[in-house]
Amino acid sequence: MFKPKYPTPDTYTPAQPTVLDQSTAVVPTVPVAAPATVPAPVPVAPARTTVQLTPGSALALAAGGGAVVLVVGTVLVSMLLAVAITGVSVAVVAVVLRLLIRDMHKGR
Repeated sequence: MFKPKYPTPDTYTPAQPTVLDQSTAVVPTVPVAAPATVPAPVPVAPARTTVQLTPGSALALAAGGGAVVLVVGTVLVSMLLAVAITGVSVAVVAVVLRLLIRDMHKGR
């Protein structure tokens, strides 16, 4: 029940590649004419549609961009404040520890 059952291995054997003998190769003596060249078709650029902004859509676009700037600015300022507050608190802890260690060495 707990023994794995492996599938039977494949019995496929690839055919041996055919090797051409260079000494018996037939070389044509009649020159072969080059095929006529046909000019490649020039791709036609599709007609581009221009985006026309109405005053309402321009106002909505400007308001959306302003909202994005305000949100990103708020997030960045809050992250800066978090770093600043953390730095100040670490500095205060360092000063307190320094004072405690100095008092411990003086024997007070």
